[in-house]
Amino acid sequence: MEKNFSVKYRIWIFSGKEKVFGIGRIELLEKIKKTGSISTAAAQMKMSYRQAWQMVNEMNDRAGKPLVEKQLGGKSGGGSVVTPAGINAIRQFNLLEQEVGEFIRSKIKKMNF
Repeated sequence: MEKNFSVKYRIWIFSGKEKVFGIGRIELLEKIKKTGSISTAAAQMKMSYRQAWQMVNEMNDRAGKPLVEKQLGGKSGGGSVVTPAGINAIRQFNLLEQEVGEFIRSKIKKMNF
């Protein structure tokens, strides 16, 4: 009888001992990019604005360049924008996660328990 095994994994990227990226932070960046708002992104992820803003500040600091920038208000109000560096971080993290997943799936198929 053949078994179908799977592996669960998570990827975190650190700078020294400080977490820069993980799937939750990338999801936050994606939602900010889509909505143009940290508060809306936070609400969609069921987290406080304070927690989301803290995560954004940590990512900006630890990445060494801004990934999210606040835009000052005006008639239409302010908001936030994911910078080109942030968009690149999203793309590269998702690519890494896809490649690691493919590697793990190829290895688990070869395992015989």
